Amino acid sequence: MQTAPPTARLTIDPATGLLAGVRQVLSPHCDARPAGAVPELLVVHGISLPPGEFGGPWIDRLFTGELPADVHPYFKEIEGLRASAHALIRRDGQIVQYVPFGARAWHAGKSEYQGRSACNDFSIGIELEGADGTPYTEPQYGALVALVVTLLAAYPSLSSAAIAGHSDIAPGRKTDPWQVFDWPRFRTLLQERLAAQ
Repeated sequence: MQTAPPTARLTIDPATGLLAGVRQVLSPHCDARPAGAVPELLVVHGISLPPGEFGGPWIDRLFTGELPADVHPYFKEIEGLRASAHALIRRDGQIVQYVPFGARAWHAGKSEYQGRSACNDFSIGIELEGADGTPYTEPQYGALVALVVTLLAAYPSLSSAAIAGHSDIAPGRKTDPWQVFDWPRFRTLLQERLAAQ
């Protein structure tokens, strides 16, 4: 399937919550948001499978519940984990979507944002393929900014002020997207893109 370059204008189908022109690997690890809940928070995560290794089918397999425990020792440790995210941004900037944005992905776990617990109920989770100690790539920042701008336009309940890392909503339990994620750079790029709209 042809995929849109990360700097291209992205569009979300309001009926399905799916991003046009990106690879779709729909996960069973999601459900409906609670009645009346809308996306109000964007959560940035970092992931690699096995840890520190990039590429391969393993993130897709984890989020679809098909990760073979016998392929790597770490996979045995997380056997049975039922997790997903709305989207993943690969090292080359390509976006993969796993859960429609209107649905609840299982990405945050036990979490709290500004006094509200259960962040999965009201958030959108975006994974960046990465590892602690390995800087994210230019294409990843470009794709993240493009995706966030698209989400802000599609969901008026979201705000550029309500973007947090997994470590911010689950401190002490999670450390991603790690110190290698350049928050000032991301926020500057986002503001520049929003100002140019």
